[in-house]
Amino acid sequence: MKHRPALVSVAIVPLIMLLTTAACSRLPGVYRTEPAVAPPSEIVDFKQIYGQNCAGCHGVDGKGGAAIALANPVFLAIADDTVIRRICSDGVPGTPMPAFAQSAGGMLTDKQIDAIVRGIRSWQKPDALLDATPPTFTAQAPGDPKRGRDTYRTYCSSCHGAAGRGGNKASSIVDGSYLALVSDQLLRTVVIAGRPELGAPDWRGDVEGKAMSAQDISDVVAWLSSQRPQFPGQPYSTELVKSAQGEPR
Repeated sequence: MKHRPALVSVAIVPLIMLLTTAACSRLPGVYRTEPAVAPPSEIVDFKQIYGQNCAGCHGVDGKGGAAIALANPVFLAIADDTVIRRICSDGVPGTPMPAFAQSAGGMLTDKQIDAIVRGIRSWQKPDALLDATPPTFTAQAPGDPKRGRDTYRTYCSSCHGAAGRGGNKASSIVDGSYLALVSDQLLRTVVIAGRPELGAPDWRGDVEGKAMSAQDISDVVAWLSSQRPQFPGQPYSTELVKSAQGEPR
């Protein structure tokens, strides 16, 4: 019986230590060590930034969604880092593409914009185009809408219909709501790069064995642009397009 108090004491000591530790953690000025959480402005992981800011429109891994696929090898062949950075930073006025850089009213720092540019560039596949050289990202010469109408019939009507109002393979390309929300540069980009995720070919695949020339593309874009409805308050203008493309007004 004389040894029982010692045994009880040994059993109670761990319980007292546990309760003391739990109580201390609740005292003012005493905190548990928690894993450090980086502020949003310090996150530079591409997958996380892209997933939170870009994937909703451009799709997971840049495979396309409501907006074009950024992992499209033709797009990455014609859009250099300067173009990608400018669009990501400043957005495209008059379209659903917002500005993401803090300097333009967005939420992302310069380092985060750089991370996005590097991440998108990492999707490029240099050998994907073989020896083909796509037309330039920006037009080198103005397009002619009259020529563009004939060019459209040659290259685009089999999918989008004779007047561009939709066919068996694709929807209307002259829908007023659509044209009011896209820039001429986006139209040009889509004609060149296609929308492979939607089954739309690039500039080489509209007519077998007959790729579109740079002038063909400029003319088709001019014709499409001429179909854009003009109404008060329209958010799209030539001045805004030139600004978005970095061209002098």
